[in-house]
Amino acid sequence: MEAANLIALVARGESDMLEFKKSTGQRTRIAETVCGFANAAGGQVLVGVSDRGELVGQHMGSHTLEDLQREFAEIEPPLYPDIDLVPVDSSSSVLVVAVEAGPSAPYVYRGRPYRRAGPTTVELPQSEYQRLLVERSHASLRWETRPSGIGVDGVDGDELRRMVDEAVARGRLSAPGSRDVRSLLRGLGLLTPEGEPSNACAVLFGERDVLARTHVQCVLRMSRFRGTAKGEAVDSRHVVGNAFGLYRIGQQFFMDHLPVAGRIVPNLFEREDDPLYPPEALREALANALCHRDYSSGAGSIDIAIYDDRLEVVSSGGLHFGLTTDDLYRDHESRPWNPLIASAFHKCGIVEQWGAGTLKIVRLLQDAGLRQPEFEERARSLVVRFLPSGYIAPTRVVHDLSPLQRELLEVLASLGASPLSTIRSALQLQAAERTVRENLALLRSLGMVASTGHGRGARWRVT
Repeated sequence: MEAANLIALVARGESDMLEFKKSTGQRTRIAETVCGFANAAGGQVLVGVSDRGELVGQHMGSHTLEDLQREFAEIEPPLYPDIDLVPVDSSSSVLVVAVEAGPSAPYVYRGRPYRRAGPTTVELPQSEYQRLLVERSHASLRWETRPSGIGVDGVDGDELRRMVDEAVARGRLSAPGSRDVRSLLRGLGLLTPEGEPSNACAVLFGERDVLARTHVQCVLRMSRFRGTAKGEAVDSRHVVGNAFGLYRIGQQFFMDHLPVAGRIVPNLFEREDDPLYPPEALREALANALCHRDYSSGAGSIDIAIYDDRLEVVSSGGLHFGLTTDDLYRDHESRPWNPLIASAFHKCGIVEQWGAGTLKIVRLLQDAGLRQPEFEERARSLVVRFLPSGYIAPTRVVHDLSPLQRELLEVLASLGASPLSTIRSALQLQAAERTVRENLALLRSLGMVASTGHGRGARWRVT
């Protein structure tokens, strides 16, 4: 590092990736900070710089670096920071200790894990340490590669062949030489070294009856709630099945229960209907949940919850590998928690590009003029929340709503509490006063509108 670069670096001040230490006499603190950097995004320690950012320098004796290296040797797994000497004057230098984000996190120094919290180094909470340990062992010991116990007879051969045919048609898989189930599974990497179907195989292609006994976590829970909170469910379904079957079932549930946004096309007097949320965005959220959720717990699930004011797709397991919900709104590295499952979804075109699923959802909602999705980590689960831009009258409650009834709801949502005469004048669909009153009475019986007052003084509003 050149002296000018050092001066510019010091001018930035201490941060989550930069620490000042006055001398190597603080080598214990230096090693703790290096450990903390390795457990986060990496960083640099400048030894020979005061807390106030003064370049005081340090004389580097024959044992200075050796003593520091001995401290670094106390870090486990082994870590080898880069060390650079930058002269300050003829007799002293600043020691620049740089470390990248460690590939084998979590690291511990003298048996204690550390992390950065802004410009300070603190001990890593036990829960975070355990999470990092699980992630470190994930590549070689992850759940999806372990034996499933379902046997080849427990594999849905038709589902498997459909997936392979689609992957071949898309050019993402070479045509197999055999249609035999075991041969196809071997080609997809879904057999253990002993030749048994792996857990990934069970998730992707397990027979429903078999999974109901062996993999109860392969479940999709779907609910359409009345109102804006969990309570009375208009429709509630719990379905155990393989990922491809659950993907189809989830899409059908969206179609069964999502309201449709309607508008009158100018000059044509025709109504044009669009789903409240872009179907492609909902499919993407469901596919991401199926690919990235944590299947290791028998209590896990994927939930679809539709409320009057939002839709949520919830998957157990939360985010991994240091990813945050803020990262989901921008380009980020794709590190699937279940790469074998994600690969199968990619091969048959359900997932087009790894790491771009949340960005695609954001773009689709923006193109539709809707609010951006909300991503939330909650109780070790990831929530993807879709929100409407305003009130949209549903097409169906306990039966289909007519175009007039839907327009009445939308007019009332726009006007607020209004008398019958004002409501009629705002309608594009012309109707007699008696017809409007009868339809309002029907909507009231469904709990969708309410009225106050009597006769011509009555005022109607959306509930």
